[in-house]
Order: sequence, then C-alpha cells, then structure tokens
Amino acid sequence: MKSPVINFHNSSRVKISAYFCVRTYIDTMATERILIVDDEETLCEVLKLNLENEGYDVDIAFSAEQALMLDLNQYSLILLDIMMGEISGIKMAKMMKADIKTSHIPIIFCTAKDTEDDMIMGLNLGADDYIMKPYTVRNVIARVKSVLRRTSGTKPSHAAVEKPDVLQIEGLQLDLEFKRCLVDGVEIKLAKKEFELLAYLISHRGKICSREQILAKVWSNEVVVLDRTIDVNITRLRTKIGKYGSYIVTRTGFGYGFTY
Repeated sequence: MKSPVINFHNSSRVKISAYFCVRTYIDTMATERILIVDDEETLCEVLKLNLENEGYDVDIAFSAEQALMLDLNQYSLILLDIMMGEISGIKMAKMMKADIKTSHIPIIFCTAKDTEDDMIMGLNLGADDYIMKPYTVRNVIARVKSVLRRTSGTKPSHAAVEKPDVLQIEGLQLDLEFKRCLVDGVEIKLAKKEFELLAYLISHRGKICSREQILAKVWSNEVVVLDRTIDVNITRLRTKIGKYGSYIVTRTGFGYGFTY
C-alpha cells in the first residue's frame, strides 16, 4: 500500500506510512528524553506521537529561542530543523557544541536543506546525523535509535562540566588551556591582556574587583601602566564579546565586576 503524504504550510512533506497507526505494543521501553525543535506544528505532533509510541519521552519547541529557554541537559537527543526564526538550527547547534554543559547531546538535523554541501556543513558542526525532508517517520525513528545506541553513556559527569581549564557563562566560553574565546560558538580574537582580564573577571564573577587588584593580577610584570589602561581594555572587551559585554559592570570609585 502506498504511503500517504501530508503537505505542510511551507511545502515540506512527511510521508506517513501504515507505521503511523497506533501500535498495540511497544517492543522496547526506552527511558531517553527527546526534544523536537521545528516550527512546523503538524510535523512536530506526528513525530512526537510516533516517538512516544516507541517509549520515548518527547517535548516540542517551535523555535530555537524557545528551546534555549529549556534545560537542554535533560535531553538524550535533539531533532533540530535548520530554517527557523532569528536563531537558526545551525546557530543553535553551534551554541550547544560550544557549551561544555550541552556539547555531548546528540543532534540530528531534520531539514529541507537538501544539498550535499548543506549536509556536510551540518555534520562538520558536530551533528550526529542529517535527515532531508521529505522523510518517512520510520526512517527518523530508525536514525534516532541508531544515534542513541552509538552515543549511550556519553553524558559527562558533573566534574567534567566543571573543568578548571574552561570558564563558561551561557554562550561565552574561555578555554584557558588553548587561550581561545568563543561567543555562541564563534571564536573571537582577543589580545593577551584582554583574555587575561576577562578570565580574571569571570573567575571572580559576582564580586567587584578594584583597579589595584586587577593591575596586580593582569599587569603584574608591567613597569609602567597608564591610568586608562584598564578602561580601554574593558571597552574593547565589551565590544568584542557582543551581548555578553553587558555582564561586565563598572562601579565608579570601586572597580569592575562580571555579573549575570
């Protein structure tokens, strides 16, 4: 029997086979929790129903913005569309892979972007699989099971999340070992003193550090330091780290701090 096809508002399609019918049994009871992130509501409901019939716990977010408000660390896998609102699936994946708290979570892109270049880009971002629309529900479920088998047991311990050589505040990440700064997954070039200053402020987040304390730590080997040196570096940092620049606060007469 031919599989019926459902047409969605943006012309992407999902082939719903007889597999869509409500099953009378569940062959394996899974404990994994899956998040579907897609702006096509009907598609999401179809996937949710069939994945739940397989024994998975399934949540839905209709945008990357909505998904990022959730505790992503509770999910074993994320099914992620690419073409959505202001934050695309690609950008969300970059943010997740840049955050040590979520970098381990498997991602399967489910998207209408169907060129080989699109697929290679998605896989190079760290996605575990790439499914092109239109697709069958059976295909999606088979891929989900395959990825979960392959990645089972990869969730890091709390100690790994708290690695001393990485400082992480939301999408802002400082790798102290490799001297890299990532903002929402994109590497930002910082001068040596800018990097050290930002690392010092984040390490003392929630506190106001005096100019004397900052100079002693960041410019300890400098013979002469101009009065405006800290101010200039703070201004540059705020610009370079984008939206996270607002987390660097000034307390006139006291010093600087990092708060969020």
